[in-house]
Amino acid sequence: MAQLARKHGDAMTDDSGIDWEDAFANGAHIAGAEDYPPRWQAAAAAFRATARGQCDIAYGAGPRARLDLFLPEGAVRGLVVILHGGYWRMFDKATWSHLAAGLLALGWAVALPSYPLAPAARLTEITAHAGRAVAHAAGLVAGPVRLAGHSAGGHLATRLACTDAPLPPEVADRIERAVSISGLHDLRPLTLHSMNADLRLDAAEARAQSPALATPRPGIATTAWVGAGERPEFLRQAALLAEAWAAPLVAEPGRHHFDVIDGLTRADHPLTRALAAD
Repeated sequence: MAQLARKHGDAMTDDSGIDWEDAFANGAHIAGAEDYPPRWQAAAAAFRATARGQCDIAYGAGPRARLDLFLPEGAVRGLVVILHGGYWRMFDKATWSHLAAGLLALGWAVALPSYPLAPAARLTEITAHAGRAVAHAAGLVAGPVRLAGHSAGGHLATRLACTDAPLPPEVADRIERAVSISGLHDLRPLTLHSMNADLRLDAAEARAQSPALATPRPGIATTAWVGAGERPEFLRQAALLAEAWAAPLVAEPGRHHFDVIDGLTRADHPLTRALAAD
């Protein structure tokens, strides 16, 4: 990627001519985008009202070092950790509780952690917190561990599937699957976006924290999942990971960045099956 940027009005481009500001602007290209966050929050609250498990389990220091753990009826097959999105700058675990429904129905325990947000934390620290959350949740649930994440959470899920992930070896050895849902796997273009005022990525950190530029841990079956109707940059990010890691790529028809996660609410959806498959 070219290192020199040129500003044209409010558009930041590199030598490729790509408007990186627009490339990551999901809401501007989704009808009714403003309706999604309150819809997610309402669905999550309704789910928590009847779910089995425990909320606000501390996994470290700080008010955002908390996770919710939901348990299925009957025997537990293992643990799935779902890492939320929001460009590492917004949202928390309480917005996404309902995404556990499909996996719970298939016998998996599901943990949803919050983590510190930018600008208070840089990406390296956020990744370390995600690792602590996974390790803590894995200490509460026996069996295999699987990771999923949406958008920025997809970055974290695949970052934790790398050989240099900030995880204890005994926890990393238990991870057998990772599904990145519309994830960000090459962070270098974000250095050309206005959100970098919060992220504070420099060239070295952007490269070090990019899963597509890192080595995947052997034995973890990774899938890159993306909505077929997403922005070209998110399609590129998914394809880049699939190529770099020799991983399956699924572009789900009729889905965009905000509704591509809906499949996790259903036990019979292919997205849920991709995580829960034997």
